[in-house]
Amino acid sequence: MDSTTLAAVFGLLAVLSSAYIYLFSRPAFPRNAPALTPEAFPIIGSLQFFTKRWDFFQKATAHSSTGNFSFYAGQYPIIGVAGPEARKVFLENKGLAFAEGYAAMLGGSPKVKKEAHNPFSEDAGQESGFSAYFNKRLVNMLKGNQLKKGLPQLLQDARASLDKLVAEPTNVTDPFDSIYRMVFQFTMRTIACNDIADDPTTLSKCLQYFETIDGTATPWSIMYPWMPLWSKVQRTTAGAKLYMVFKRVVDGRKKTSIRGDDPLQYLIDQGDDITSIVTFVVGALFAGQLNSGINAAYVLMYLANNSYWLPRVREEVISVADRYCPDESMALKDRLVRVPIEAWENEFPLVDMCLKDSIRLQMSGTAFRKNVTDHEIPINKSGTEVIPSGAYVAWHVGDIHYNPEIYTNPDEWDPARYMPDRAEDKKEQYGFMGWGLGRHPCLGMRFAKLEMNVILAFFVAYFDTFTLSDAQGREVTRIPPTNRNNHTARKPEEKIYIKYKVAA
Repeated sequence: MDSTTLAAVFGLLAVLSSAYIYLFSRPAFPRNAPALTPEAFPIIGSLQFFTKRWDFFQKATAHSSTGNFSFYAGQYPIIGVAGPEARKVFLENKGLAFAEGYAAMLGGSPKVKKEAHNPFSEDAGQESGFSAYFNKRLVNMLKGNQLKKGLPQLLQDARASLDKLVAEPTNVTDPFDSIYRMVFQFTMRTIACNDIADDPTTLSKCLQYFETIDGTATPWSIMYPWMPLWSKVQRTTAGAKLYMVFKRVVDGRKKTSIRGDDPLQYLIDQGDDITSIVTFVVGALFAGQLNSGINAAYVLMYLANNSYWLPRVREEVISVADRYCPDESMALKDRLVRVPIEAWENEFPLVDMCLKDSIRLQMSGTAFRKNVTDHEIPINKSGTEVIPSGAYVAWHVGDIHYNPEIYTNPDEWDPARYMPDRAEDKKEQYGFMGWGLGRHPCLGMRFAKLEMNVILAFFVAYFDTFTLSDAQGREVTRIPPTNRNNHTARKPEEKIYIKYKVAA
């Protein structure tokens, strides 16, 4: 090999080495970080974190003497935490930022700030500007006076959706389609736009765009966001289409000078641009649609499969209707329209318990934070383990929701576990994650509970009985088990339906 060829080979190796270091290098964890988990592959790190997350957390926690562990997800250094002490730090420490953690680790949700290439770089900032903007807008949209104002339309939407089910000749529905779409309409109307909520075609397109954005958060797009992946093209295309839907509405209002009476008009009046509006809407949908839409369907499944709780929920619905509209000559669905918002929010305790245990079972994902300070954060009081500056933190909610020391027979749907005499979720601090905990409670909890109460109450009012079935209406007795390796609430992998009998 002559000197010219040799120089070219060494030059190529130098370029490849530089590219590798730039694209794949990651900082070493400090000695006082939790020990690295052996559940890992070379270069890419712990791919199991994306493919079998709950299994991964169980194995990594079991291998650790403290329950805490370190791992890499591609370029990201992450500290996995478990147990009461670490859980308290995760939920309460002001140096662990919510938005920055989710922006990188979800991949499909809107980015809230530009990430530095070196994840251990100093960054003493607090929650990002988008996070503050998002929270402020959402809180204003979901105030009590706004929910009260929107209640009549919410009830009308619910009845219109259920009237369609009444008209179905088979009396069979997939609740993960029909009820999920109902929740999407509720959410679109409450945090976005009446023009879209009132147009079934446009509403369906927006749901399709949202599900595309959600479905294209692949392990590779999260671990190495610089990769030119097809999923990124799909997500960008879906985002652009969603952008254009809202732009047409905004441009139409400006052109005609016709104001809307909805959250979109509020955003316009605040001077928000289209990009901010669409980013807000997608963020709000991620915050609400997946969990609310999936759990609304699951609660109906659990009730359809339970001869003890369904009649008790029905009795509760009738009792509320009796208090506010005692005219029994009217159909129950008509009497429920007379129920005030105060009752919708406060007088359905059994429905609330049914929803709560559905959330516990279906909330199978991971919560994230990022250490945005310039110093290490101790995980335990002794300070023997720390979260490095710039590192991400992951805590799996199964640490409490699937814990047999907290919940008796945790695999079972059992609303009675929240009765005062059992109160299993109160056995230890932060025993239930369903509505957020610590410094980040769920801002949409009030609306989510309201829409759930409306859906369940009207469903039992419209239908005398409903049972599990297959697509042909044949009886089914088993609800597909929850896949605990999902990253969030998901539709069941096996199709299942509800067969219903319309009330006379």
